[in-house]
Amino acid sequence: MSLSHVDIEKVKHIHDLDSATQYLFSKIPATDLLKEALSYSQIAHKNQFRKSGEPYVVHPVLVAAIVATITDDESMTIASLLHDIVEDTKVTLLEVEVKFGTDVAHLVDGLTKIDSIRDAELASSSSNDKLITSALSFRKMLLASTEDVRVLVVKLCDRLHNMLTLDALAEHKQIRISEETLVVYAPVAQRLGISFVKNILEDLSFSYLFKEEKQHIDDYLETNYHAIEMKLNDFKQSIQRILLMNGFCEDDFEILSRVKHRYSIYLKMQRKGVGIDEILDLLAVRILTKDPVKCYTILGLIHLNFKPLSSRFKDYIAVAKDNGYQTIHTTVFYNTIIFEVQIRTYEMHKTAELGVAAHWKYKSGGNGIKLDWLNNLQYQNESVEDFYELIKNDLYSGVISVFSPTGDPFTLPRGAVALDFAYAVHTDVGDKAASALINKIKVSLLSEVHNGDIVKINMSDKVITRCSWIDAVKTSKAKSSMRLNCNARIRDINMKTSVSIVATAINLEHKIVEEWFQTNSCDTNFNIPCDIEHFRNVIDKYTNEISQNNRFADFLSRHRLKLKSKIIAGLEVFSASNITDVVFDYCCHPKTGDEIMAFLEKGKVHVHHKMCNNAVKKLEAHEPMVFIRWERQTIYHYNLIASMHNEKGALANFLTYLVKLNIDISSIELGKESNAYIKYCEIGFESKDSNIQLLRTKIENKIKVIHLIRTDDAYKN
Repeated sequence: MSLSHVDIEKVKHIHDLDSATQYLFSKIPATDLLKEALSYSQIAHKNQFRKSGEPYVVHPVLVAAIVATITDDESMTIASLLHDIVEDTKVTLLEVEVKFGTDVAHLVDGLTKIDSIRDAELASSSSNDKLITSALSFRKMLLASTEDVRVLVVKLCDRLHNMLTLDALAEHKQIRISEETLVVYAPVAQRLGISFVKNILEDLSFSYLFKEEKQHIDDYLETNYHAIEMKLNDFKQSIQRILLMNGFCEDDFEILSRVKHRYSIYLKMQRKGVGIDEILDLLAVRILTKDPVKCYTILGLIHLNFKPLSSRFKDYIAVAKDNGYQTIHTTVFYNTIIFEVQIRTYEMHKTAELGVAAHWKYKSGGNGIKLDWLNNLQYQNESVEDFYELIKNDLYSGVISVFSPTGDPFTLPRGAVALDFAYAVHTDVGDKAASALINKIKVSLLSEVHNGDIVKINMSDKVITRCSWIDAVKTSKAKSSMRLNCNARIRDINMKTSVSIVATAINLEHKIVEEWFQTNSCDTNFNIPCDIEHFRNVIDKYTNEISQNNRFADFLSRHRLKLKSKIIAGLEVFSASNITDVVFDYCCHPKTGDEIMAFLEKGKVHVHHKMCNNAVKKLEAHEPMVFIRWERQTIYHYNLIASMHNEKGALANFLTYLVKLNIDISSIELGKESNAYIKYCEIGFESKDSNIQLLRTKIENKIKVIHLIRTDDAYKN
């Protein structure tokens, strides 16, 4: 059960108590307690009117109706009827508890706290700090609402009805409330998984904040309404035929269609720099079926009958989102048009629409359920701006509480490991962490911690550098601290390597070169192992200085040292002596692209990873070294969809341009015409450029980029 556009329009145009009451009881049975609460609210709000002139009580009744659409929890519906009663009338919370019970009073109390905090903390409508102040309001709202997530759900419904009746307020208030809704309430709805409320709140806010942009999108959708409906119906009928021909019965599935909601269209246009007619997932169908196995059967039939865009495939059934969302997403071509297809079960659909409200599990007489991510938001010291950044990140990531052996709680993102906990305790603890115990059982530092775990960290006497683990930890504190340690260690290794490869090249004692480096202090000498030109310049500088103070100056200038390059097994070695072979020692055997260093022994180059302990011992022993680097750059694979004018030579010119960018094309799909003037072109290509944004900018100098993504495993992200 969820609100449809018809319901929204109906609620928006209800302005009298009788109609509101009738609508409420069409959503939930009229029990005696509910009738009593309605009467109680009506009496308490007697002689109170809204800015529009309608009786105030109409508002709580319609909020209750929206809540009843989401859940059949009677306490929530009653609390909705009474949500303004303590703040706006003479009724006390104790009176509510006596008359309607502890559970209802608990919800009303939570709602009252949110309203009082909002009134106290939200900047005036004349302030320029609306977004930041709303973030502060959001912070305190969360902290005030941790006792019961149902409070948030009711508050979202309250805000939804306020947004539906915003026309009655002055324009500056409309803008302030819309900004607050977009920054505060819509993200909460998304985090709770109540997608239909999130979409409605975003679109309503959008209509007040970006009127011209909203009108532009509306005009396009209205102008193209019949064409869009025909395309969607044609695609739905095609899918239905395929499913029926392959063993499905009509009652096995349901096919729904939709056009992307307005604010989402606007964001996509801004982020991608495209027009509305170039948004790939503007048109979508949703296929509902009975069980997960059928979802995959349907996916197979869709991909077998329509060309899929592999880079836009996401399997959220196998790997669900943090808020419980499960759906298969894919994008396919049909009759030159791009459609998004979503496949889910009916149960998944309910969860996707209603989020946490889809599966209330209350104990009899209990106080509802809690969400860990709310319970643990205890930021106290950061500025409002810092808080806003933190809260944006945490809002989209589940959190857990983990405890030290002394019972101190630490908040970590879901999926964090023991080493994340160590850094959460203190940077020094993380840097020197040697091992961990979770619930008194010895485990790896990369073992995942779970809500309620008691974690103990055993420390070493010195910092332990773990560069290969940076991607394995979850928290930004752990990643940044580990990266600092790695950079410091790499810099130290590079500095020592610089002395060794210069000493080997010039055939001097290590100590003499080290002293020369100190005398001619240069902050960039640590770059010598990574920059061949810098290496050459340093050698030239040294030989020049020696020759100026040497009676063999003429001889030295005529026989200047030359570094010879030799490529063996994908590695390029620069040395003043002859190289016969390149070998990888058994101790580390680095992979292509890893940080490496190389030691010279009887004409053979022995390659090690820079973090190899054996290599460090050789480095400390001042063994001869040479400059080494990987011959080939890493190749990155991309998928591009572009739109170009349907004119002679356009494609040839574009492909020529890609060649100039050193792009190797691996596949090309032509003829995807979106209209008589524009056609889509899908290209798979390889590039040495790892910066996707920079690459996109280069390509967009020539053509309109609709979609650019690095090809990856479909089950990632």
